[in-house]
Amino acid sequence: MSLLGPIVFALVYISLCSLFTEPNRQNFNAITIAGAGAAYLNGGFGIWEFAFTIMVTYCAFRGLRSYNLIGVGWLLHTGWDVLHHLYGNPIVPFVADSSFGCAICDPVIALWCFAGAPSVYDLLRRNKREESSPRS
Repeated sequence: MSLLGPIVFALVYISLCSLFTEPNRQNFNAITIAGAGAAYLNGGFGIWEFAFTIMVTYCAFRGLRSYNLIGVGWLLHTGWDVLHHLYGNPIVPFVADSSFGCAICDPVIALWCFAGAPSVYDLLRRNKREESSPRS
């Protein structure tokens, strides 16, 4: 469950975000990565926590116009998750492997962002139409 749970969480996040239309989907994702960037403030790395938050906030701001920057923000967060997991200071203090789980979840979301964060429902509808259309 250590690997499957975070992947399922990411897929649920992607499915719920797919309910937003553009540009609301992109704006919501930018806001979400900005919040994730601040999740570790006071996480044990001192001034580096603030430097990290500034980097991810920049990605979030630029992410208002570019899904790729949102994806970069998620990958930065993945690295920070790994460092916190190794340091022994998890994102959720009472869940020892929470940073590890976050490090599994975040790249799944990043990949979706690098793909342009398409609505999974639109993709399913398009595949269904293609399957039902007669082939020549």
